[in-house]
Formats: sequence, structure tokens, C-alpha cells
Amino acid sequence: MTRAPSLAAQPLSTAMREGSAAEHDAAENSGYMTELLNGRVNEAGYAAYLQRLHTVYAALEQAVRARLDDAAVTAVYDPAVERLSAIEVDLEHWAPGAPHGIESPAAAAYAARLRGAVSGAELLAHHYTRYLGDLSGGQAIGRILDRTFDLDGAGIAFYHFPAIPKPKPYKDAYRARVDALDFTADDKRRVVEEVKVAFGLNQALFVELSQSLADFSR
Repeated sequence: MTRAPSLAAQPLSTAMREGSAAEHDAAENSGYMTELLNGRVNEAGYAAYLQRLHTVYAALEQAVRARLDDAAVTAVYDPAVERLSAIEVDLEHWAPGAPHGIESPAAAAYAARLRGAVSGAELLAHHYTRYLGDLSGGQAIGRILDRTFDLDGAGIAFYHFPAIPKPKPYKDAYRARVDALDFTADDKRRVVEEVKVAFGLNQALFVELSQSLADFSR
């Protein structure tokens, strides 16, 4: 029987992916996301999701910019992936004139965690979870929305990265920068644990949205 490599021996990007696989799957298979991916969430339901993301990304992008003196943050910082302005553009399509934010205990808890992050490594975990997710599974969500609502590209700026025409080379380079960080096994363990937290916070958003699926069904 082959023994899995120790955390110290694993590249950090591999440890983050493999160490959070269960939490990732739980968030991805939530009731709301399942309905969204099957084209069964209406315009109001998707706008409600974007409003929560606005709260999350406002906190994340502010926190990241405030920690650019930390090597873990500067390794991944890139204005090309920031999503807040794209979310605002999309909200004007899905809910014209509606407030960008929304009263949401799940989004507020997520934002509080981001604002309270005590290390650059913790912010790295959230940066990885959100932005690499947007460049991966997020691309499929954008295509599904485009097809479901016959958008012809409108209302899905969140999934469009003008400065990143090919996500795979970008993600590969991102992981290489993460793997080059001089982290100890304990550092890696803390990052992996925070990635798990990030997926749990995402799942809480979906659970909250799932409570309104009767109103969001199309």
C-alpha cells in the first residue's frame, strides 16, 4: 500500500486541493447550486446570490489590498481577478436599481471572517478558494446562465476575465507562485484548514439561499 506524501512534502497547492476536497464537494452539491446548475433558478434567485457575493468580495478585496506587505498575499495579488466591479455591472442587469448588498447573516459572517484574518496565509486561502474557483467551475456557471436565460453575454461579467483569455495557464502560474512560498508544514496546515473554512462559508451562503428556493424557482 502506497502511503500518501506528508503535508510537508506536498506542494501547497496540492495540499489545499486535496485537503479540502470533502468541503468543496459539500458546497458544490448544495441544493441552491444544484438548482442553479440545472437552470432552475430565476432572475431574483440569481440576483440574491450576486448581492451576497458583493458583500463577500468587497471584504476580500479590501482585506487583500490592506495586506500587500505580506509575501503570501503579494504572491497571488492581481487586480485582473478582482470581481467587485463586475458584480456591480451584473446586478444592474439582474436587479436594476436594487441595492448591491443585502441583509444576509451568511454573507456577513463570511465578510467578518475575511476582515478578521490574522495572517496573509489565511487571506491566501480565501483568495485561492474564491478566484481559482471563479476561473474553474465558475466558467461553467457562466455558460449555463448564458444558455438558460439567452443572455448573449449580458449579465455574466462576473465570469469574464478580459485580461485572462486562457484560464489554465493563469491557474498553473498561480499554483506555481503558491508552491514557491517558503512555508513550513505548520504553515501549510493552517492554510489548508482555512481553505476548509472558506468552503464552509460558501456552503452557508448556499444553505441560506436554499431556504428561499420556492421563491427562486423558474
